[in-house]
Amino acid sequence: MKVIPRILGGLGNQLFSYCAARRLALANNAELVLDNVSGFRYDLEYQQKYQLDHFHIQARCATASERLEPFSRIRRYIKRRVSRKSSFEERHYIQQESNNFEPRLLQVKLSNTVYLEGYWQSEGYFKDIEPIIRSDLKIISPNDSVNLCMAAKIQNCVAVAVHVRFFDAPTSLSDNNAPHEYYNKAISMIEAFAPNAHYFLFSDNPTAARALIALPDTKITLVVHNRGDANAYADLWLMSLCKNFIIANSTFSWWGAWLAEHQNKKIFAPSLQIREGKTAWGFDGLLPDSWIKV
Repeated sequence: MKVIPRILGGLGNQLFSYCAARRLALANNAELVLDNVSGFRYDLEYQQKYQLDHFHIQARCATASERLEPFSRIRRYIKRRVSRKSSFEERHYIQQESNNFEPRLLQVKLSNTVYLEGYWQSEGYFKDIEPIIRSDLKIISPNDSVNLCMAAKIQNCVAVAVHVRFFDAPTSLSDNNAPHEYYNKAISMIEAFAPNAHYFLFSDNPTAARALIALPDTKITLVVHNRGDANAYADLWLMSLCKNFIIANSTFSWWGAWLAEHQNKKIFAPSLQIREGKTAWGFDGLLPDSWIKV
């Protein structure tokens, strides 16, 4: 038996897809095989790339036949349609039906190979094997001098990772961007218990992000050297070295905070409710109970 997840999306979503499949395979004593091709081949809009090779993941990648080639789009479509006629737990192609946490996935008992498709954005899908997941997701750290120097700076202070993600233009009246009030309220809360904190700002638009943060230059460092998706893992690694977190409504910084090993870490997350559009946020199961919603 095999569990074959279709890995897709940005780095944060790829990690969620992997973790849900890892737990399903482990619970069923099945082989985990990663489809690292089909989720990216037709991504003409975002042009995302497979990025899980920056972690200590041991699963092999799928062969062409395991990816349902040739004619994979048609064959995948047929498998989805046929599987929907079966109960969720008996499907051979399990496609996520909503963003909310789906407890039925934890009850699936395999009798054959199953294909898994979705983001599965909740630690509920893998919480019971957390030590295994943390071992798998140890990041293969970059070894260049710029990242090593930044890492040393982070480790030698009370470091707070701040992530600002712009889904729309910074000046737009978008409901997709977390507002500046969120960031400054979270900073005020951190200052109350860690007045000596230093803030490391990560963003897809550092200039606009800096303008949102009401801090003097002496208390903030912009992390701007890891450009492009190919270097996203390096920023995730630096984030994970911090002691506290102000995340964006983004699965990327979700994982930066989750992967951090600091025992007393505090994680602040936006309390946004976004059901549609360029990003979904605030749905059932997304944020662990210990995280502080602002």
